Amino acid sequence: MDKRYRGLVIVLAGAIALGSVSPVHAQSAAKGPPDWPCVQRLVPELAWGTIWTGPSPDELQHDWWEDEELARVVRFATDRQTDEEAAMERIREFVDSVADGDNRDERLTLLFAGLFERIDSERSRVIERIRAAARGQITRLETVSELVDRLEEARASSTDETNVQRLERELQLQQRIFQKRQQALPAMCEKPALLEEDLGQMVRVIRNAM
Repeated sequence: MDKRYRGLVIVLAGAIALGSVSPVHAQSAAKGPPDWPCVQRLVPELAWGTIWTGPSPDELQHDWWEDEELARVVRFATDRQTDEEAAMERIREFVDSVADGDNRDERLTLLFAGLFERIDSERSRVIERIRAAARGQITRLETVSELVDRLEEARASSTDETNVQRLERELQLQQRIFQKRQQALPAMCEKPALLEEDLGQMVRVIRNAM
């Protein structure tokens, strides 16, 4: 078993002990890559063919950002600060505005291409943040383990009660940080799927107009 995998198992075991993840979820997560802590299966990148049934974006003669109006819609709809309702409304307005145009299908395919590219990129960034968080937890748990060893040694061989108390406080602090970060992981793990759902809703609006 590779060192990183052992580390993840330790992280998950610690999380179980702290009550932040169930044994079933831990077992499911352990089947993935060493630094993937989520129950959800890791899909690093989306494939547009699994989402889009319209004309192929690969055959477009232009890039989506070359259409200034369309590019503004894409950037607004995929901005982190834009709420879901506002994003969908802007997309519907654009779709309605091109519904009767001669180049309707081309522009709507460009719209899909832009939304897909931006959301898939954001999804990839989220996945990397999740994996970085998992690696951070591995490092943090190693720190906890070292503190446990030092505390045991101090209790066994030292008459310096002040040092023992300092190590106990430091250990408690690191355990609290680990638990807090571990409890945040499930919400992070949901984010890639939520982005996929957002993209799916946008695609349905586009396809209904073609």
